[in-house]
Amino acid sequence: MIRRQGTTGNVLLALRDGLLTVIYSTDILVEMIEVLGHPCFRQNYHIEPDDISALINLLRLRGELATPTRKMTACRDPKDDKFLEAALAAEADCIVSGDADLLILNSFENIPILRPAEFLARL
Repeated sequence: MIRRQGTTGNVLLALRDGLLTVIYSTDILVEMIEVLGHPCFRQNYHIEPDDISALINLLRLRGELATPTRKMTACRDPKDDKFLEAALAAEADCIVSGDADLLILNSFENIPILRPAEFLARL
């Protein structure tokens, strides 16, 4: 979600155009706001507070809030389990990520984990 160009930018465009629905949880939104608002991210990626607000508003507009009911411990980075929990709760078609800790799983409970380029090719 950081880079507006290339593959991830195309995923954001597809979201904006209503071609997909993003699943998110409150924990995911909180992490996004914290990470994107961190001074080093803001400086390195030229992120303004309005950019963060616009992204969160887009997710809330085009997304679906998931309320996980099961805690997972499947990912080698425990902070990434929240993505698995949300996907499972919402019965997601896939998980799209560039995070190696998620990608190494290949799939989770029959939910494929795809790189953004793989996702766009299927979309």
